[in-house]
Amino acid sequence: MTKRTSAKYKLDRRMGENIWGRPKSPVNKREYGPGQHGQRRKNKLSDFGTQLRAKQKLKGYYGDLTEKQFRRIYAEAERLKGDTGEMLVGLLERRLDAVVYRAKFVPTIWAARQFVNHGHVTVNGKRVNIASYRVREGDVVEVKQSSKQLAIVLEAVALAERDVPDYIEVDNSKLTATFTRTPGLSDIPYAVVMEPNLVVEFYAQN
Repeated sequence: MTKRTSAKYKLDRRMGENIWGRPKSPVNKREYGPGQHGQRRKNKLSDFGTQLRAKQKLKGYYGDLTEKQFRRIYAEAERLKGDTGEMLVGLLERRLDAVVYRAKFVPTIWAARQFVNHGHVTVNGKRVNIASYRVREGDVVEVKQSSKQLAIVLEAVALAERDVPDYIEVDNSKLTATFTRTPGLSDIPYAVVMEPNLVVEFYAQN
């Protein structure tokens, strides 16, 4: 359990979408916003509102990063050659907590951040406890030997609600994950449509 366990569901309600595709999401039952007037909030969004929503959704998906963290990643994506939106999601997927989540070592991105912070993970044999650590192509992420029998790990590996993407090779018997390549937007198994191009527009205009 992380200190922000309820926030993921608040984000789902606010966006009106089941962002992580989880069966327990309240949006599965109520597709309207939170609060007394949630059902009446159907006004058409302005261009700014649409861009802001796209940014909030993408930022929230990766554990609700702070604005400072997210803007720093965006600034780096902007400096790279290629489509800035594609570079942005590629950098986000290279975060260690994102790789741990994609490999299904834990059930949620929130749990992945805590799992890394508590020192349960190694990268190329060395313990790394920084969730924002950026993995490189070919890096091997492994659950520490003493942590492989934790209930959260055993339960997550058995979950059928999501698949491991093809840019990560997982050995469930050893609980290792090899990050084979940096993905593009079409490779990433988002449960909802993400629009990093709108995030780029948001930062370009604000």
